Amino acid sequence: MSTVPAVPRILADLGAEYAAGAAAGRGGALWRLAEPGRQLDSNLVRLGPDAAVGEHAENDLDVLLVVLEGSGRLDGPEGSLELEPRAVLWLPRRSRRSLTAGPDGLAYLTVHQRRAGLGIGNLTAAPVLQPAEGGEGPCMLDRVCPECGRMASEASALYCSRCGEALPARDGHSNE
Repeated sequence: MSTVPAVPRILADLGAEYAAGAAAGRGGALWRLAEPGRQLDSNLVRLGPDAAVGEHAENDLDVLLVVLEGSGRLDGPEGSLELEPRAVLWLPRRSRRSLTAGPDGLAYLTVHQRRAGLGIGNLTAAPVLQPAEGGEGPCMLDRVCPECGRMASEASALYCSRCGEALPARDGHSNE
């Protein structure tokens, strides 16, 4: 049972989070929803000018993407969609897509159902996998290089194997 009170509250000022990340020249996930007991995950993401997130698909979850600032393009097998502030996109599970920021960069918010990690219970008493808190974020933004957009193949990577840029840390702070 969750000990988090079921009371609506303001969690962040995304404008301030974005401004702080932009001033520091940071890309990747600038803010993440981290409340215990939540059913959703959400990320504020900043891509630098002309940076890209390579083609990928989320096989299990639909994702809602809201463009907050800048411009860009979402490319998929069906064609391209131009991204401007206030655009709201539905990315259905299994849809293939890539994102490319425009010349001024791109800031967007993603929202999706939380994917719980798996834990192993006592194998002698109950040989069934039990859901546990946590788990890896479905979009793996902490593995996307904020400089060149390459996705690290290793979950433990700290630096981009293409350009050497520090990858975003899982806790939202720099790995440097």
